[in-house]
Amino acid sequence: MGKGIDLNKLATESQVVASGRPEKKPDGALNPPIALNSTFHEGGPIGYGRYGNEAWSALEEAISILEGGHTLIFSSGMAAISATFSLLPPGGTIIAAENGYQGTTTMLKKMHEHKQLNVRFVNLPDTEQVLKALPGANMLYLESPTNPAIEVVDLPKVISAGKKEGCLVVVDNTLATPMVQNPLQLGADICVHSVTKYLSGHSDILLGCVVTKDKSLLDRLEQSRRYGGAIAGPFEAWLALRGVRTFALRMQRSQENAMELAKRLEKDKRVSKVRFPGLPSDPYHERAKSFMKGFGAMISFEVKAEVSQIEKMCNSSKLITNATSLGGVESIWERRRRWATESHTIPENLIRFSVGIENVEDLWADIQDSFSAADIS
Repeated sequence: MGKGIDLNKLATESQVVASGRPEKKPDGALNPPIALNSTFHEGGPIGYGRYGNEAWSALEEAISILEGGHTLIFSSGMAAISATFSLLPPGGTIIAAENGYQGTTTMLKKMHEHKQLNVRFVNLPDTEQVLKALPGANMLYLESPTNPAIEVVDLPKVISAGKKEGCLVVVDNTLATPMVQNPLQLGADICVHSVTKYLSGHSDILLGCVVTKDKSLLDRLEQSRRYGGAIAGPFEAWLALRGVRTFALRMQRSQENAMELAKRLEKDKRVSKVRFPGLPSDPYHERAKSFMKGFGAMISFEVKAEVSQIEKMCNSSKLITNATSLGGVESIWERRRRWATESHTIPENLIRFSVGIENVEDLWADIQDSFSAADIS
């Protein structure tokens, strides 16, 4: 915010407020404009509405500061992910999660079926399995914590191993967020986000982004966006940047709530398993502590009940929303196997729980009432 500030030296709480601002001048705007233009006067660096605008640039600057690289925003998280896959040669080999985000796995399965890519699906938290799959691969595509199981991958080890094997290493950092980990600092080539989720945080837009330190990769990804056409709308970019302003505060509150609710769910006799890396009992707790700066705000838990009861439980909540998506100010849960495309390695009784910023006692009361409404005892 103004000349002379080194944003990289600020804490995250300050970075999200100060980055992506217009140049400071008398009567200048505090916030960037919503650049509603399809084209521009000749002679400038942008040239056309598909190539860039001020709203994009402001949001890209803010995310770049948070992740420590150069950012390109896309029309959705899946558009950003698709752009990274475009870096692979035809028939190239990619290693990805067998039980990861279903949008990614579904797309990769289709690409594998059509012989566009050769996909090796592995259990990412199983480090040895990942290492065995690396020889001959072109890309290692990671997500941690995994979605929806919320299991932590040994990012430092597998990123390092992937680089040694000559792989392009990509990390989906949507669930962890830059408050919790920075994949580029761990050695990854590219970091991707669904900006729809925590970064914007209000469940009112669809956006994605890629972040990299590598100029040649950035150029190739920009060409993919420019000519593939998966561009963000200026209003969506402006809304996302407004959401980024409160990202640190939102994430802090959501993490606090998630920790408390995970502790209580772990003690509940109606719950057979809880996955939250902040719990000392979680099998990935020590791994998470070794490189993560926090534990995030996503919980998965398995309920001792029939599928119909679990569906009724999710539908009975009054404060928690039964829906897909995550990372908003509101708490959202769902039974993930209701989706036909969800991995069959995910248990039928697993609920993915995105914990919001509401009062934690109100959330706990809603969980208890939902158990009761579904006759789960």
